[in-house]
Amino acid sequence: MGCEEEVLKIKKKLDKMTSSDGDQTQALDILKVLQGLPINFQVLSKTRIGMTVNALRKASTDEEVISTAKQLIKNWKKFVPDKKDDDEKEGKEEKKKEKEDKKESKSNSNSSNNSNGSSSSSGSSKPVSFPTSAPPTTDSLRLKCREMIANALKLAEMPDGVVDTPESLAEKVEEAIYQEYRNTDSGYKNRLRSRVYNLKDSKNPQLRENVLRGVISPLRLATMSSEEMASAEMKALREKFTKEAIDDHQLAMAQGTKTDLLKCGKCGHRECTYNQMQTRSSDEPMTTFVLCNHCGNRWKFC
Repeated sequence: MGCEEEVLKIKKKLDKMTSSDGDQTQALDILKVLQGLPINFQVLSKTRIGMTVNALRKASTDEEVISTAKQLIKNWKKFVPDKKDDDEKEGKEEKKKEKEDKKESKSNSNSSNNSNGSSSSSGSSKPVSFPTSAPPTTDSLRLKCREMIANALKLAEMPDGVVDTPESLAEKVEEAIYQEYRNTDSGYKNRLRSRVYNLKDSKNPQLRENVLRGVISPLRLATMSSEEMASAEMKALREKFTKEAIDDHQLAMAQGTKTDLLKCGKCGHRECTYNQMQTRSSDEPMTTFVLCNHCGNRWKFC
């Protein structure tokens, strides 16, 4: 938690440096501080410091700052798992649903053709969105991961209304993650670690209880982002830093002109403020700097 707070403070300073009139004299010192911090995948995903360092790299003219920023980003990329395109993921989910529908239809057809004595068994079948139990595995790594998730679910007293055993829920979560990656490489491991980390977070007991009560299904837990799993306290902290960053940008752009003709590429809103500055030779057109007043995103175009 200490590392994450430190990174968020540094991120706020770097955000100011990337503005058009930001002072970058201390940029190199701050980047060297980042190099000494024990930053992992969890800190990267929660703080998004990588995007800020990359923005500083683009905005800086100091070769040493650019080189240090590039090295930081290169080192951090090792922690980030490869993510599949949303379209590909949606396509897989649709194919999976189609297969389940076909199986259900075939099962119902077979039941209707059975003798009258089998009518009671056919009536008891119910379609489910996920297998009632995960397939067994002999892979030692996968078994260890299932055990880690189960231990995280059993970390504290069981709440009322538990829908399944921690072991069974853990098997389903691990199986869903494995089905997405189809291997146990770094992406699989990072996904598992983030589930365990958030389930064990003493400041976020609601996540664990919602999984045990069935409010959050194993499949849903397997695909949730860090932001979705975060505790209410962490979400409030992120909102606070975001608001402060927006306020800082708005203060810097106070003399700008408001317009709804420009659209933010990040949030899609048109509540923007722009300034024009002569950043090149006098015979070249001025550069327009735009600030989204809704999310704080800044960009420029000529």
